[in-house]
Amino acid sequence: MEKSKVYFTNLRATPNMNLLQKLERLVKKAGMEQIDFKGKFTAIKIHFGEPGNLAFLRPNYSKVIVDIIKNLGGKVFLTDCNTLYVGRRKDALEHLDAAYENGYNPFTTGCQIIIGDGLKGTDEAYVPVPCGEYVKEAKIGRAIMDADIVISLTHFKGHELTGFGGALKNIGMGSGSRAGKMEMHSDGKPSVQSKTCVGCGACVKICAHSAITVTDKKAMIDHTRCVGCGRCIGTCHFNAIVAAWDESNDVLNKKIAEYSWAVLNGRPHFHISLVVDVSPFCDCHAENDVPIIPDIGMFASFDPVALDMACADMANKAPVISGSYLEEQLKSQGCKCSEHDHFRATHPETNWMVCVDHAEKIGIGTKSYELIEI
Repeated sequence: MEKSKVYFTNLRATPNMNLLQKLERLVKKAGMEQIDFKGKFTAIKIHFGEPGNLAFLRPNYSKVIVDIIKNLGGKVFLTDCNTLYVGRRKDALEHLDAAYENGYNPFTTGCQIIIGDGLKGTDEAYVPVPCGEYVKEAKIGRAIMDADIVISLTHFKGHELTGFGGALKNIGMGSGSRAGKMEMHSDGKPSVQSKTCVGCGACVKICAHSAITVTDKKAMIDHTRCVGCGRCIGTCHFNAIVAAWDESNDVLNKKIAEYSWAVLNGRPHFHISLVVDVSPFCDCHAENDVPIIPDIGMFASFDPVALDMACADMANKAPVISGSYLEEQLKSQGCKCSEHDHFRATHPETNWMVCVDHAEKIGIGTKSYELIEI
């Protein structure tokens, strides 16, 4: 297979070229303007950051991409889907509040923000995945599937379940509806935390399959009836219904690849990753730890598989930051800084290669790339 082109620029700036101008130059050199945006709905898939976390991408970066697309006639919006876990982005109203709190709004970004899977995480499109080994029908946020073009703008960082969070995770996991996220993280069957449940019956009313009953003021879910739609999680006012979170990390990574295929197949797409503030954990945390490596730079490509590989390769060549979680892990494992994979050392129970290997296997892209520095 022919090598994919991945374009890279470092983070050095001058009075004549700041970082935002470098990002604009990068994506133009990488060919984003080759896409026909005129009159097309264009989704920029991004993570708005959980409030309390300060490692997420600043909205200034997104405005650069928005302005380019608008100048080419595109109808562009920023989007993400609601979370599976309890937090500030569980429903669209809180999610928008969180985005605004972190600086994402139409005034700072130049476009509207749409939560991809609706008010309660249940507005989804069902997308067949004929190449899927684990996913036969992906559940993707409807607004994302309604778009004509998909652009991913990713903060590349560590992740406790997948090793790192790159373009594929941003696209695959991030575009899944609540039911889609349950499918990736578990067998899709939620359960009730009895200590939190007050027996209000809201979940009973929303369940279309009569899978939930309330006895002695506590709800119970019959998994033989439950289809894993996730509506009960979204409707519970007391956060008493949770997913199982019991899928193996390797299978989770493969499901993310298959969900990415569902999002990208059959329409133009382009991908940008910023390897900055590389925290050891996901931006879904309400805090961010010291970065594990120094800032690397900005990358862009039409191929998200090659992009993730290039980001990982460059990150793994970087020195370990003293006092970071990674350095602590290395000391506890008895490893030398030059003899390891940064992300597997940070989270030894993960293997990020599973995702890129599977993504290549099902035809999303190739791990083989040519790095072009500008």
